[in-house]
Amino acid sequence: MRNQLSRSLPRILTIAVTASFLLLSAPGIPAQTPGGEIPRLPDGTPDLNGFWQVLNTAHWNLETQVGGPAPPEGLMLGAIAAIPPGLGVVEGGEIPYQAWALEKRNENRENWTTLDTELNCFLPGVPRVTYLPHPFQVLQYKDRILIIYQYSYARRDIRMREPEEFPIEQWLGWSYGRWEGDTLVVDVSGFLPASDLRPNEPPLGNWLDRSGNFYSEGLHVVERYTPIDATHIMYEATIEDTNVFTRPWTISMPLYRRLEPNMRIMEFKCAEYIEEMNWGHLRRQPSN
Repeated sequence: MRNQLSRSLPRILTIAVTASFLLLSAPGIPAQTPGGEIPRLPDGTPDLNGFWQVLNTAHWNLETQVGGPAPPEGLMLGAIAAIPPGLGVVEGGEIPYQAWALEKRNENRENWTTLDTELNCFLPGVPRVTYLPHPFQVLQYKDRILIIYQYSYARRDIRMREPEEFPIEQWLGWSYGRWEGDTLVVDVSGFLPASDLRPNEPPLGNWLDRSGNFYSEGLHVVERYTPIDATHIMYEATIEDTNVFTRPWTISMPLYRRLEPNMRIMEFKCAEYIEEMNWGHLRRQPSN
């Protein structure tokens, strides 16, 4: 038995090495898509109803970043507060800033622990609200699509009709949708300038991530939600802002369906979580 195994061992190793080489060198082997076909409503429209979430580091930085230690305020938390490395989601790799805006972005990055709008629980704007590390729920109707985000009770009402003049600016803008084949296209504008709540700041808009990337109130976003199968949607957002960028640019990433049988949007009491940071100094001190 031992001699037979000894004689067979070279052959087994040869087969294993050859198989490994073929697997590594074979081009274009498609990945499995366990989600199956795209689910559809009775009228044939893709059914996007359900819970979705992004799995990447875009909320830290839309561009590729290396890992790093926590900022000084979080150094005592060690690796828990460290900044993770991540692959970028910007087509072409870099955001095309105007020269002055790049300087502003770098200034933001140096001071993000005091300036980031997420820090103060401001609504994150579009597209940032999509790739925060929280799930969101899509409720699809014929004349509108509602998106409920776990972060800070954020809500979006996507009206399925031609865009209209928005009556007032909002943190999440005004969203109008249409179908192009199986792709939901959402046109978003009418964003609230962050300077409305920070009067000492120049008339800038919201932030796009924790690395200081930003836009102005002149932002215009076109989102594209393209279902791939039952459990994946390819999300794209083309960002246009002539006040800040030299040209329109696009980000893209997959959205993953949450499949837990008891999945739901839970309560994230964002406003309460910043009370100590912003108003703790006003706490009444006990009398002596």
